[in-house]
Amino acid sequence: MVRIPELLRDHPVIDGHNDLPIAFYELCGYDLDAYDLGDSVPALNTDLPRLRAGHVGGQFWSLWVPQDADAVRRTFEQIDFVHRLVERFPETLRLASSADDVEAAIKADRIASLMGMEGGHSIGESLGVLRVMRALGVRYMTLTHNSNVSWADSATDEPVLGGLNEFGEDVVREMNRIGMLVDLSHVSADTMRHALRVTSAPVIFSHSSARAVCDVPRNAPDDVLETLAANEGVCMVTFVPYFVSQAYVDWVAGAREAAPELNPLRPEDQAKLADSYDVPKPAVTLDDVVAHIEHVRGIAGVDHIGIGGDYDGCPQFPDGLADVASYPALFEALAERGWNDTELAKLAGGNILRVLRATA
Repeated sequence: MVRIPELLRDHPVIDGHNDLPIAFYELCGYDLDAYDLGDSVPALNTDLPRLRAGHVGGQFWSLWVPQDADAVRRTFEQIDFVHRLVERFPETLRLASSADDVEAAIKADRIASLMGMEGGHSIGESLGVLRVMRALGVRYMTLTHNSNVSWADSATDEPVLGGLNEFGEDVVREMNRIGMLVDLSHVSADTMRHALRVTSAPVIFSHSSARAVCDVPRNAPDDVLETLAANEGVCMVTFVPYFVSQAYVDWVAGAREAAPELNPLRPEDQAKLADSYDVPKPAVTLDDVVAHIEHVRGIAGVDHIGIGGDYDGCPQFPDGLADVASYPALFEALAERGWNDTELAKLAGGNILRVLRATA
């Protein structure tokens, strides 16, 4: 479909979540001389040629580090990596933290490089550290990762607070004040609801899908998506198979019961499952992602959806969405389902640009 490349040239993708920093650390310890991201790097889902092929105009690089005593230091090291990455490829990348920055980068034919912290553990329970992170250009913070922090419950941990405690409310208010986006991916549904009651600014889900389509705690329930629309926020739909396919989730549950010593989410363990679990792994495809996008649109409205692929954040991606060059295929599928150019432009980046401008 000729229309999609033309549309994405005028309205390039602004993706909410890419885990290249931690993936590159695990690959080579942030050594930009070890792998040339200006060329093909098959070990990753992301390199600069594929970002160009995918019509990516803006990328939030995820700053994720383990939840331990070194989290703050390691987050600073990831900020340093993003800065060095942009300095290495000035003809392709440009640092950005505002909607104006993103638009200027795109106009100059650069990929706007934004940053988002993935987990409140990265501030070490300090509003001072939060403010420093914002001063260094970090534009969003996911309130939790897979485990609770002392002030907020995670979606994938045992609930302790039933949402936020008083300090958690202070964190949300301070993020509003300094122009850091509140990211509700990874948090419990009660934390989502609590944060939406407290916030005075639009929030985002940087990489989440719809719980009504795939029933896992990481996804957003319909009542939250309805509130998100009233909040003027954006849910950036992710491509992670375990978050988009109920059949895949059910298969993983069966595999875990049959072979608890193996992790069915890991490709190397999936190959070993046949000895104890003979149920074929269901295919996860681009159509599964389309179902989430259309559901979020149906509940929250077309002004409240975006894309947060989570490339380099999980070992496998749906058929048809293998890497960051794949975005045009997704937009072609939506166009075939009747989405017009204005709607596709909002999904590609228009909605998140609006939120960035409203929260500056």
